[in-house]
Amino acid sequence: MTEVSVAKESVAATDDLVVLKDVNKHFGALHVLQDIDLTIARGEVVVVIGPSGSGKSTLCRTINRLETIDSGSITIDGKPLPAEGKGLARLRADVGMVFQSFNLFAHKTVLENVVLGQVKVRKADKAKAEEKARALLDRVGVGTQADKYPAQLSGGQQQRVAIARALAMDPKVMLFDEPTSALDPEMINEVLEVMQQLARDGMTMIVVTHEMGFARSAANRVVFMADGRIVEEATPDQFFSNPRSDRAKDFLSKILHH
Repeated sequence: MTEVSVAKESVAATDDLVVLKDVNKHFGALHVLQDIDLTIARGEVVVVIGPSGSGKSTLCRTINRLETIDSGSITIDGKPLPAEGKGLARLRADVGMVFQSFNLFAHKTVLENVVLGQVKVRKADKAKAEEKARALLDRVGVGTQADKYPAQLSGGQQQRVAIARALAMDPKVMLFDEPTSALDPEMINEVLEVMQQLARDGMTMIVVTHEMGFARSAANRVVFMADGRIVEEATPDQFFSNPRSDRAKDFLSKILHH
């Protein structure tokens, strides 16, 4: 444990964990990210909302380089994103990602899914990795499912396993790309509760979601995107009670009155 605490102290000098500067991204003729400037501080929970096609998921995916950017820069903990190779694998371990679809390995048990990255990327001892995996599965409320295969679990359980798997790598930041949009309504809360707890525990989180209740209660900051741009950012209270831009007012009037 000592190594971890030393590492944490040495980087505590800067509190900016994720910094995007002037980031642009095109898909063909479509300019999906336009001059994005965004800084996320250590321990901050930032919720990204906006209409479909506004660039939210693309923004999320550039931060662990699932999407490359055309121009601008992205740094994580003071280091630029590596292009490829081992540096990229390490970066992806530092940046946990939870997707809309759970992306678990179907042929491995729940426990094996959470152990794999620890052993392969972090070079952890297998017994220690299993112990940690079981503790994390307990933490997200699926400890009793450890020996099952993903297909034997509900969607909500699978998504909680995916969160445990990302946490097992001791990430510096967690990205959530619409983590509840593929779930049945009754399962959404069990996943949001785990995320709420992570937020309370001080995990740095960037969450793309349609769940406004989560944005109100867990976010330190709401970032509203439309047409590939960040239109406004504010505290949840400010944003939901008094949005400044017409785009945000329009968006909120559509979603909050259903």
